[in-house]
Amino acid sequence: MNVYVAATLRGFFERNEVINIEGNTIGRVLDRLRDEYPDAGKVLFDDNGNLRRFIKIYVNDDNFTDQKHWDREFGETDEIYLIPAIAGGAAKRDSIISDERRKETAFDDKEIEKWGNHLLLREIGVKGQKRIKASRVVIFGAGALGSPVIQYLAAAGAGTIKIVDPKEVKPADLQNQVLHTERDIGRPRVASAKDKIRNINRKLEVITENTDPDAGNIEDLIDGFDVVVDCTDNYRTRYLIGDACAITGIPLVFGALYQYEGMVTIFNYEDGPCYRCQFPEPPAPGLVPTCAEGGTISPLPGIIGSIMANEVLKLITGIGAILSGRMLVIDSLYLHSRIVRVERDDECPVCGKDPTIYEVEDFDYEDFCGLKESDDEVPVEGIAAEELAKRIDNGDPITIIDVREPHERAINRFPDAKVIPIGQLARRQKELDPDIDTIFICKEGKRSILAINTLREAGYKGPMYNLKGGIEAAKDIVLSHEGAWL
Repeated sequence: MNVYVAATLRGFFERNEVINIEGNTIGRVLDRLRDEYPDAGKVLFDDNGNLRRFIKIYVNDDNFTDQKHWDREFGETDEIYLIPAIAGGAAKRDSIISDERRKETAFDDKEIEKWGNHLLLREIGVKGQKRIKASRVVIFGAGALGSPVIQYLAAAGAGTIKIVDPKEVKPADLQNQVLHTERDIGRPRVASAKDKIRNINRKLEVITENTDPDAGNIEDLIDGFDVVVDCTDNYRTRYLIGDACAITGIPLVFGALYQYEGMVTIFNYEDGPCYRCQFPEPPAPGLVPTCAEGGTISPLPGIIGSIMANEVLKLITGIGAILSGRMLVIDSLYLHSRIVRVERDDECPVCGKDPTIYEVEDFDYEDFCGLKESDDEVPVEGIAAEELAKRIDNGDPITIIDVREPHERAINRFPDAKVIPIGQLARRQKELDPDIDTIFICKEGKRSILAINTLREAGYKGPMYNLKGGIEAAKDIVLSHEGAWL
């Protein structure tokens, strides 16, 4: 059978996109995958041999993640698709904008001219465009995905857009965040976004929130809005938004990116699934890189963000087949896409038959993933970049282990570092000298903590240190005279 591996997992499968493997059941195929790709076992299965909860298994377009399906036999033409969290519809539906609000909306002559392309579409027409003007949309994230979503919804004639983002524009943002320019570097993203919207549609009401969502403000941020668009880039915020929308009943348009791959779906529409139905738990750091760690080809946010804006407009106008209960997955590198089913989970803690989550709680990602130290744990000792630079200059006997991805090391290599991926540490621990200090490095100093804990669990007793702040903290100190930049 052919097994299609999502981009976020390919590093554990020797960068293969499609693997042809013998086996006519999911169970046999997974066993063969673990035999042929030992490093993949850690990312697919936990220490008890159970499939990790952020992994979904599809056969063709149907969800067969539940282990009860793993003995079912399939044919040679069937395809298995592995999808991790990085991450229906009828032709005729009701709009999420009521007729009362639509009837209260009017156009002047300039607006009729401006929205002429929509007015000519039979499915949208005057009524649909009035619903667009009456709509209230909140967008979390004014970065790569937010850039096309914000601009297309403003250009489409949305009445009110709220933009929530705590960050400032950085030079590295400009490659795929087309909302911003060099003149915006150092400015809050929401301020830059507001200026761009004003140039597109001056009648649009723009509300900006230069803040980080948390359990205390998330419901206020979305209160009174018709639809929420998740354009964020971290699991903590995604779970906050997902839970808040499920609890308040607001439809959520979700998009995610990684390198060349993106996904789009709609959560919380009518009786459809919520975010936790699809991804009950996030992956631990280091198992699935974020787009910040893994990079993204610059046009991909435009592709995925445009589809997200399209889904928002279909929800508002009540037209077409939407991605509720379905997820569109696009691989721009190999030019293929598929739509897989996303089912509501009766055991979901938010929207299931017996929910256990009734209010939004802050999701402590580091605590969940075991990166925080408890009182009974041996603390992970850190070393500052300045101290490491001194030890290197003094010629101290140390071992430096780089756990970053190959493409990260291609940008800036760390001098004299030994490369060992996290998934290989346990079986390669004999390559380390327990009589000297071993220092672990990654991009920001988080995956290296996971690496140290992994070796501890494997029984390694040598002294281990985490480079505080990772390569980002060290590049101007350790690497400043090494010619390490590409």
